[in-house]
Amino acid sequence: MSPAADGEQDFAGTLAEEPEGLLSQDFLAKVGRLDVVSRKILQGRVKGEKRSKKRGRSVEFADHRPYAPGDDLRFLDWSIFARLDQLMVKLFMEEEDLHVYLLLDSSASMDYGRPNKFRYAQKVVAGLAYIGLVNMNRVGVGTFSSALDRTLRPERGRRNLHKVIRFLEDAPCGGGTDLSAACKRFALEHPRRGVVILISDFLDRQGYDEAIRYFVARRMDVFCLQVLSPQELDPPLAGDLKLIDPEDADETEITISRPLLEAYKRRLNTHLAQLREFCHRRGARYLTASTELPFERLIVDHLRLHGLVR
Repeated sequence: MSPAADGEQDFAGTLAEEPEGLLSQDFLAKVGRLDVVSRKILQGRVKGEKRSKKRGRSVEFADHRPYAPGDDLRFLDWSIFARLDQLMVKLFMEEEDLHVYLLLDSSASMDYGRPNKFRYAQKVVAGLAYIGLVNMNRVGVGTFSSALDRTLRPERGRRNLHKVIRFLEDAPCGGGTDLSAACKRFALEHPRRGVVILISDFLDRQGYDEAIRYFVARRMDVFCLQVLSPQELDPPLAGDLKLIDPEDADETEITISRPLLEAYKRRLNTHLAQLREFCHRRGARYLTASTELPFERLIVDHLRLHGLVR
């Protein structure tokens, strides 16, 4: 809900107030050595830049193991046989082609707050896309509202950053939210396993359970980043107000009081705790971020602490 009061300060910032670009050269320099991390072993179709614990046949030696009937004789280590009279097979590090999927909520509820939630989320997506691209991961991006609105197919390499930036800059923000429908469609269109980073305020009346389950069921490595504005976390409201839902224009007239604000904060904290617990039980990672936190610090410090980048 967005507050509207006659002649009073507007607490609901809009995307139009955020004119600056998504990424600065200073940010690019800070994250040049970071990489997106998967907690799972994700085998790609081609050799990539991501090192796997799986032993394969690349050029970098990893370890030995005793020979077993049926092993490829080309990988026997004859120097060990000459010294120890034991047949040992060479093991090599397999490299992976990691897919990084960035799914951004572009519903009307995201166009709110100072700093604006949607612009903040755009910057986070752009920053994570850059980190993935420079490390030769395959990065795909999608935006959704009441459905999966737009997608950018997975690409690799720094040269594709301009495509991501243009895709994000051209993404409209508006409409209702149907997390479940959007995630189901995205999961069906992107069957390759990978890291899915779902960036939303998760303020969907229909819930988030099914949306996250679609990715977990497909054995994706899921990270849920909940973006909220300072005005949502601690509303600076008082008096008689008319609240207008930006997604369906539903109006509610209320009188703001201390007990009402305290009840709101309790319900919000319950919502955050339930989402965190649901993600934990489903094996997904979760983090709440206020747009008051500079997005550079979110990526460099907080996402590193939560194991998404390193």
